[in-house]
Amino acid sequence: VGSAILNELANRNHDITAIVRNPKHTTNVKWITADIFNTSALSEALKGNDVVISAYNPGWTNPNIYEDFLSGSKSIQEAVKKSGVKRFITIGGAGSLFVAPNLQAVDTPDFPKEYHAGASAARDYLNILKEEKELDWAFFSPAFEMHQGITTGRTGKYRLGLENPVFNDDQKSILSVEDLAVVIADEVETPKHHQVRFTAAY
Repeated sequence: VGSAILNELANRNHDITAIVRNPKHTTNVKWITADIFNTSALSEALKGNDVVISAYNPGWTNPNIYEDFLSGSKSIQEAVKKSGVKRFITIGGAGSLFVAPNLQAVDTPDFPKEYHAGASAARDYLNILKEEKELDWAFFSPAFEMHQGITTGRTGKYRLGLENPVFNDDQKSILSVEDLAVVIADEVETPKHHQVRFTAAY
């Protein structure tokens, strides 16, 4: 997700500071290696930017994904506040979307067990973020189906939603990672969501 968002923004000629594990060399991208758990150092790296986009995920196979997701996300949020950047967009999970009144996807019997810990962490972090009053934040929940098997690539088309999944005529919630990047880049350029969660799919 992070790479797709970076590519989309770079193709739109934005100046980007990319904080990554493995820096590369790309035009109009300033690459930085930073420890997200070092809040002070991270805030220094974020200073001077207009928007911070977080696609942080400690890894689906990480046995401590729940704790690491929450602590890492909270550290990033605090670093954004310390940096003076006001606009903060974070990529969460689809598990917190409501599939029925008072029922989130992560709490349904069919939710994949291998994603439960990470999805629960993203849901719990959304509840933490809802208490944030200083930042102009937005939390993005991807579609339910967003994996490498989706071959639509970049279409530039999508439909937006808020608390509920966006379904197509076949009752599927699908979005390619390239079009997720389009959604986020469009939100950067024309902000529509302020201190709310939103989602998108075809």
